[in-house]
Amino acid sequence: MAQAPLRVPRWPAAASEGPDFAAIRAELEVPEEFPPAVLAEAGRRAAQPRLPELDATDVPLVTLDPVGSQDLDQAVHLARRGDGYRVSYAIADVGAVVELGGPLDEEARRRGQTLYNPDRRTPLHPPVLSEGAASLLPGELRAAALWTIDLDADGEPVRVDLRRARVRSRAQLDYPAVQAQADAGTLPDPLALLPVLGELLRRRAAERGAIELGTPDQEVTASPDGGWTLAFRGDLPVEGWNAEISLLTGRCAATLMLDGGVGLLRTLPPARPDDVARLRLLAPPLGVDWPADAGPGEVIRGLDPARPGHVAFLEEAVTLLRGAAYTAFDGAPPEQPGHGGVGAPYAHVTAPLRRLVDRFGTEVCLALAAGQEPPPELRAVLPELPALMAASDRRTREAERAVLDAMEAWMLRGNEGRTFRAVVVDAGPESATVVLDVLAVRARCTGQGLEPGTRTEVRLTEADVAARRVRFEALP
Repeated sequence: MAQAPLRVPRWPAAASEGPDFAAIRAELEVPEEFPPAVLAEAGRRAAQPRLPELDATDVPLVTLDPVGSQDLDQAVHLARRGDGYRVSYAIADVGAVVELGGPLDEEARRRGQTLYNPDRRTPLHPPVLSEGAASLLPGELRAAALWTIDLDADGEPVRVDLRRARVRSRAQLDYPAVQAQADAGTLPDPLALLPVLGELLRRRAAERGAIELGTPDQEVTASPDGGWTLAFRGDLPVEGWNAEISLLTGRCAATLMLDGGVGLLRTLPPARPDDVARLRLLAPPLGVDWPADAGPGEVIRGLDPARPGHVAFLEEAVTLLRGAAYTAFDGAPPEQPGHGGVGAPYAHVTAPLRRLVDRFGTEVCLALAAGQEPPPELRAVLPELPALMAASDRRTREAERAVLDAMEAWMLRGNEGRTFRAVVVDAGPESATVVLDVLAVRARCTGQGLEPGTRTEVRLTEADVAARRVRFEALP
C-alpha cells in the first residue's frame, strides 16, 4: 500500500506551536539584551566616531556578504601589480570605537561572538555600532584597518602594509548576485580578479597541504510560505574565492605576530598519521580514488557531494581537523603555531564586528606593523582570550545544534511509522547516522550491518519536538 503524503508542518502555525528558539537561547544562557551602560557607551561612540588621519577613500572598495547583511566587516579591492597582484582589504576598525576595559569591551568578552538564529541575530556589539557607525556600509566614511598586500605572480606575499585609514565603500554586494556576474563575465572592476586570484590562492593552499572539507551546511532557511524549513547548502564558488582573501590576510597577520614575538593564533594540529591511514583504508570501499602520491586535502577537493560514498568519506574526514584552538604567546612562539586546515600559521583578524578575538589580533598587528610594541594593557588580555572564545564557541555550537534538532523534530512530527530512503554516512555496531533523501534531516538510526556510503530504508520511530530528538530504525 502506498504511503500517505508526507506531512511537513509549516512553522510557525500558531504562537504556541513550533520550535521555541528563544527558549533554546535562554536554556544556553545566550546574552540577549545589552545593559544600559553598554548601550549608552555605544550611542556616544556612534555619535562621535574617531576617524584616522590617513585618507584612503580613493581606493574603490566594495563589500561582499550574504544577502541582507548589515554587519559588514570587510571591504576589498583587487588590482594587477606588474605580473602580480595588489589586495586592498579594509577591516572595520572596532578598536576605534571599543575602549579596552570599558563597558563595551566587557560585554563583548561576555558574548564572544555574534550568534545567528533563524528568528534573530544576537550581536557581539550593539547594532548602533555593528550595523551602523562601525559597519562598512556603502557611501559612509568609516575607520578601518587597511591591509595592503602585494603578491607575486604565484600568489605569494612580497610586501604587507597595515595602517589605520578612513575609507568609503562604493557598493554593498551579495554572493548570489556576484556569482551571477562571475558566470556572465561581468564582475565589477574591484572584484574582476576575484576568480583568478581566488583559484590561484586555492592552488597554493593545496601545495601547502591545506585541508578544506567543504561539506554542505545544514541550515534553517525561510520557506516560500513564510515559515521555516531545513536545507543543505554548499558554498558558491564566489564564497570560496572571497574566503581565500580572508585566509591570506590571516596568514599575513600570523607572520606579523610570529616575527614580532607576540600575538594570538588560531591553531590546529596537523592531521594525525593514524587518522590519515584509517581514511586511506576507507577510500576504496566508498568509491574514492586516492593516488599514492596525493595528500588528503587533494583527495577531498576532488570529491562529489552528490555521491553517497563521497558524502560518507567527508563525514569520516572530519577526524583530520581535530584540536582547533586559540593560542596566545608573548615571547617564545608556540610549539605548534600552524593551522592544519590552512596549511600555515594563521590568525583571526578579519571579522571584528562578529568575533571578539579579531579586534585584539588587529590591535596587535597595527602596533607591530608600525614598528611598535603592543601596549602592556593589550598584551595582558591576550592569555584570557582562548578560554573566553572556547566558551563562546561551545555555546554557539550547542545553540546551532539545538535549533537544527528542534527543526528536524518539528518537520517530522506526525510522520512516525513512515519509511524513508536515506544514505548511511557513518555506522557503528548497533546504530548509524543517516541523511534522508527527501528532507535535509540527519539523525541517528538503530540497526546492525549498516555500511557507510550505502543507501537504505529507515522507519521514523520518534519525532519529539520538546526533547529535540528524532530517531529512526533500519528496515530488515
